This record gives sequence, structure tokens and C-alpha cells, in this order.
Amino acid sequence: MFPVRAGAGLALIATLAACAVQVSHAATPRPGSCATAKPGTTTLSLQIGGRTRTAIVHVPSGYRGKAVPLVLNLHGSGSTAAAQEAFTGMDATADADTFIVAYPQGAITDGSGFDWNVPNEPLIGGGKVPAGAPNDVAFLVQLVTQLRARYCIDPLRVYATGFSGGARMTSQLGCAATGTFAAVAPVSGLRLPTPCTGTRAVPVVSFHGTADPVDPYNGGGQKYWGYSVPTAAKRWAAHDGCGAKPSTGKPASGVTETTYGSCRSGARVELYTISGEGHEWPGGPTLPRRYTALLGPQSDAVSANAVMWSFFAAHPL
Repeated sequence: MFPVRAGAGLALIATLAACAVQVSHAATPRPGSCATAKPGTTTLSLQIGGRTRTAIVHVPSGYRGKAVPLVLNLHGSGSTAAAQEAFTGMDATADADTFIVAYPQGAITDGSGFDWNVPNEPLIGGGKVPAGAPNDVAFLVQLVTQLRARYCIDPLRVYATGFSGGARMTSQLGCAATGTFAAVAPVSGLRLPTPCTGTRAVPVVSFHGTADPVDPYNGGGQKYWGYSVPTAAKRWAAHDGCGAKPSTGKPASGVTETTYGSCRSGARVELYTISGEGHEWPGGPTLPRRYTALLGPQSDAVSANAVMWSFFAAHPL
């Protein structure tokens, strides 16, 4: 997640940059259906868990009604679905590699944006999750079900990524929804939730800058943070039954790739450490200086979108 001021700014960027979108309502899911849709971006208003929830869905230019992968892309705390769409630039990746990307929106109001209800964790600033807040694990699983009723989606190639608070929520999905999500890719927010009840070894690729002022690379800071990012990767590797000793590489200047192999069921755990980067989406669209003053420096040394998509493509359910 990022401070509310930054989240509000990213929402403004999305408002200015995004095209007008069509608002529609989801039909009752029909198991096994494979509906067709035109390429483009749509904002859906969905009835899930007795609440009206929002998700922006981008259907790639190459979509022809044939089964394609689905990626859920979760915004950070105090942000919105529209801000995440602009912040990550993933629509272009979806068009290039022919997958559907959906940007769901949290339901806990935080300034001009929203937070996720990450189980057993406080909100940014240490605040408690409000009474009656929805179960967001259930929401995101149901969202996949409803999207499969609307679009032609390969159920073996459903993935999740997210930024900061959305990355912690993505980490939770890797533990609590292992039958739905084939692999996960937390950005600036990798954790191993406690408890982690999933028994399947879930492939994980993550990204984090060493100059992150919000979720420090070496740990500390917010109540939900604590241990370091390398420790989080090591804990995931143990959970996935990987070898204890990782390999390291330098895929680009200023980037260290730490890989845990020999995991159960062909899984892998990979961590991309970006030297000097702040609380950012590696390789994402350039942000104005007033935002990097809050979030720290950006880096284009590695493209999180390109790397995670290659990782996803290699790890179906």
C-alpha cells in the first residue's frame, strides 16, 4: 500500500488517462459457459456476497472467444481499481500476450480510495478492520467465477498480482485459494500469511525495491510488516517444499534474482530485488516527481509485467 495522498494522486492519474468505460451488470454465473465479448475495457458492477462490488476488466485486442488466461491485479491501500490500471500499465501487456486482466476494487473506505480486508492483519496506520467488512478472499474467488460466466477463461490459468496492500492480499490468495489461482506475483508487499492453510505448492514471483519507504525491504515499519522481504521469500520456499539454498543471478544491472527451486509439484519461488527503487511497480509508467517524492525512486531495470507474465505462462494449475 502507499500513503493515502499518493493513492489519491494515482486515482487522479487514472481518471485523466483512462478512456471512458462502459458500466454493466454481471449475469448470473452459468457454470461451463464460454461467452464472447468484444475487446476493450469495461467497468463491471457485480453483486457478490450481498454487496455491490466493482471491477474494471480489460479484454485484449486478440480475444476471439477462445479460452484465455485471467490475471487479477489488486490496487494498494487508499487506492482504486482505476489507479491500479494506470499505475501498472498492464492493459498493454494483456494485449501483447492475449490474457484478460481484471482490476477489482476493495470495499473498506480509505480517504478517496479503498483498502483490502487482509485476514488477521491491521490496516495501514495500525487501524482495525471495520466491523462487517466483507471477506475479500471470498469476493475475489467469486469474482473469478463471475468473470468465467462472462468471458472465455481457461480455469487452469488464473493468476493474481497486486501492489503493496494488494500484494499482501495476493499473498493471502496464495494460501487460501490454491484451487483457484495457479500462481501469484506480489509487488512491494510479499508476505507468508499465518496461518497458511493451503496444501498445494503455489508458484510465487515477487518484486521489491531496496529503497522502499513504506514497506521497507529489510522489515520494520507498520504493524503488518515486521520481517524482511528475503525472509518472506524464504518462508514461502519452506512452505512450498523447495530446496533450502537458493540460487542468485543478475538479470539486469541493479537487479538481483533469488530463486528457490526443487519445490513440490514443480513450483518455484522467485524474488526480484531492485536496488535503489522505492515503493513502485518496476518498469511501470513514469510517475510525476510529486509522487516519487512520496514513494521513492522509480526503476525500469526490470519490467514486472513482462517477468510475471513469463512466470505465469510457465505455471498453469
